[in-house]
Parts: sequence; C-alpha cells; structure tokens
Amino acid sequence: MMRKLGKPALMESEGVTVMPKIKTNRVKYPEGWELIEPTLRELETKMREAENDENDGKRKCEALWPIFRIAHQKSYYIYDLYYRREEISKELYEFCLEQGYADRNIIAKWKKPGYERLCCLRCIQPRDHNFATTCVCRVPKHLREEKVIECVHCGCRGCASGD
Repeated sequence: MMRKLGKPALMESEGVTVMPKIKTNRVKYPEGWELIEPTLRELETKMREAENDENDGKRKCEALWPIFRIAHQKSYYIYDLYYRREEISKELYEFCLEQGYADRNIIAKWKKPGYERLCCLRCIQPRDHNFATTCVCRVPKHLREEKVIECVHCGCRGCASGD
C-alpha cells in the first residue's frame, strides 16, 4: 500500500522558491554571555558535585544545605552583576532568569528593604515554622540568646539585615 506524500519541501510564493524554516533546539545567547559563562559553569559543576555527594553521617536536612548555598550563590552573582555593578544588560539578566541560572523570587525579595541578606525563601514563610513566625536565622545576632545557630532549612547562620 502506497502512502501519499505531503507538500513538497520547497514552496513557491509569487514565483520565488522559499525553503521552510528549520527549527533548532539551540539557545541563542545574548551579548555579554561570554563574560559570565565561566563563573556560571563553575557553579553548575559545584552543584552537580553537591547533588552527587554522599550523605553519610549527615541529617536529612543537612544533605541539602550545600545545594541551597550554591543556588543562593548563583542567584546573588546574577543579582550583583545587574543591580549593584550594572555590568550586564537587561536582556542578559532576563535570559539568566528564564534559563534557570538565578531564582527570580529571591531576587525580588533582595530588592525590598529588610531582605537584602535573605538566604532562602523558606526562612520567611510562616507556615514552615512554629508559632507562624520566621526562621531563627532572621533574628539579629545581638538579640539571640545562643551564639551559633544554624537554620534547619538551609544551614544559614544569620541573614538578618541588621547583622
């Protein structure tokens, strides 16, 4: 049984032969990408190592702390380049957010007063804490009774703005 073939590969438009567009899966990197790519690749490598690292002798929550720290570092790197140093374009900044190199939500919090040093979003969500408050790492160091406290969620030792 013979199958009918579809339209020919060439299309004619007003006497001109036009080839159909070929769609590729390649990502078009914006201008300036080559400046930040080595740092982002290095952080991606560290992230893979942290994900594959063995968790012998660690509590379940402690196993995720290096991953949270690297994700924070990547987001802060992009935030710092765009908002503080103004070394990258808006196009490159948006590209990094869309491709998942930085977390849009935590960057939005960093722009608000009082959240400039926020470690992760879970530390400010009241539903994740006793008595519907925020995490202990959000308490300024001079108000704490104990000297060294690590957040259960991300391992932060203090991200209050007044520290």
